[in-house]
Amino acid sequence: MTGHNSLKMTDLAELYSSQGYLDAETYIQSGNVIFSNDGSLSETVVSMNIEKAILDKFDYKIPVMLRTIPEIYTLFKHNPFLNEDKFDPAKMAVIFLHDEPSESKRQKVKDVDYPPDKFKISGREIYIFCPNGFGKTKLYTNFFEKKMVVTGTARNWNTITTILKLAEKK
Repeated sequence: MTGHNSLKMTDLAELYSSQGYLDAETYIQSGNVIFSNDGSLSETVVSMNIEKAILDKFDYKIPVMLRTIPEIYTLFKHNPFLNEDKFDPAKMAVIFLHDEPSESKRQKVKDVDYPPDKFKISGREIYIFCPNGFGKTKLYTNFFEKKMVVTGTARNWNTITTILKLAEKK
């Protein structure tokens, strides 16, 4: 969910359930939905179905970015900033991209450098570490969306950790 659309999380969870997704549970007011399904549909089909259902029911055109539990585990394995000196999870975020950016899109930010802030693109994610916090950083969702012409949504590292814990209980 983007900050531009207001939607009750209980309504969103009910929408997922009405579409046949199991154990739909939301986490904080940001569009995070943890759910199960039978695995018979591809991620692309599930995303498209949810996007269509949101449009039909709430009249919001919102891109849905899904990640499986194994994909979330991969975030922890590939996070290039976990071993940073004085790592603070409150100063770390991941931008989840709707689609993996092409090499030409990656090239558009290849030489971007705003120290001490750092980023790394890996697959459909952009890891961001801002040791002084996110208050003044240029490295956030809007920057990458405009520069690379991609669609994404950011979650801080603490939120990702909590979502993983909730998903593991499903």
